[in-house]
Amino acid sequence: MFPFAAPVPTPSSPDIFTSTDVKTACGADVLCKQVFDWTGLQWLANGSYVIIIKPVRVIGIILVAMLIRWLLHRAITRLASTSSRASMPALLKPLKEKVTVTAEEGTFIPERRRQRAEAIGSVLRSFVSALIFTMAALLVMGELGFNLAPLLASAGIVGVALGFGAQSLVKDLIAGLFMLLEDQYGVGDTVDLGEATGVVESVGLRITTVRDARGVLWYIRNGEIVRVGNKSQGWAMVVIDIPIGFVNSEEAAAVLKAAAETVAHDPEHETGFLEPPDVVGVEQLTVDGAVIRTIAKTTADGQVSIQRDLRRALTESLESSGLSERIAASRLPRSAVPPAWLGGTDNTTPPSAGGTV
Repeated sequence: MFPFAAPVPTPSSPDIFTSTDVKTACGADVLCKQVFDWTGLQWLANGSYVIIIKPVRVIGIILVAMLIRWLLHRAITRLASTSSRASMPALLKPLKEKVTVTAEEGTFIPERRRQRAEAIGSVLRSFVSALIFTMAALLVMGELGFNLAPLLASAGIVGVALGFGAQSLVKDLIAGLFMLLEDQYGVGDTVDLGEATGVVESVGLRITTVRDARGVLWYIRNGEIVRVGNKSQGWAMVVIDIPIGFVNSEEAAAVLKAAAETVAHDPEHETGFLEPPDVVGVEQLTVDGAVIRTIAKTTADGQVSIQRDLRRALTESLESSGLSERIAASRLPRSAVPPAWLGGTDNTTPPSAGGTV
């Protein structure tokens, strides 16, 4: 913009002044000409860019940033929500899901998905807000005439300093994000996290809560979890070792196999067995005799109940077949058999009345 020149008196008429042409003063600035035509004020026409254009641009940048943020937040929220409680959120469909299809109608599956989707959606919303408002702030400062190069360099130094000071928090957030993306565990899973073992009650981006068998609620930072043993994903294996002493191993294996098949055909556990149970035979030999192993591949949810019922059935089968008495007798050392004078089979003569044993 060109400043208006002061009116100059003409030599022919010293009392008459002529003003500068508007086209010469404003040049190609349409706004300057328009403001001068509306108001007739030269100073307002000269400062129209600073007074009108810059505030309008700043307000426009802020409004557009807020509109874009609202639209993206709305889209993320709709992706993270579900039309029904048991359905899969659209945000999780591209991600890997380790929950088996047979557990689709489980109690904890919808809650697991809901918390996982909400945590990922919260991260995405925070990232979108930070990105949009940072860009808007830089554009506003550029409109106000700030030199952004030193500012960006200073922001980089401050970011590095904050990163060193809050590295544990950053570690927790990154670990929680990857845990959610990889679906390592979720609500309702029985997990072994080292110090704490129990059922997961809630999953967050920074904290995971686990309630153990004694009812203690553990709050575990995701960055401190170095290993995860998930007992609720996929299938499980029931392994039962039963000592049989020195009785015939084939006879004992046949009795145990019949009892295991009875449990497998029970309507209560019919869907819990993925494969028929099997008695693999003698697993090891000890000073007390042989140990026979029975295995069964089950669902993760049914492992505990099947294991208990299988142990009960195997124990009862040994007792009903008479093997339990023979197992107990085979474990007694020969010196422990009472002599005949005490009702045993040993023919040792009893000691004299005044003698010592």
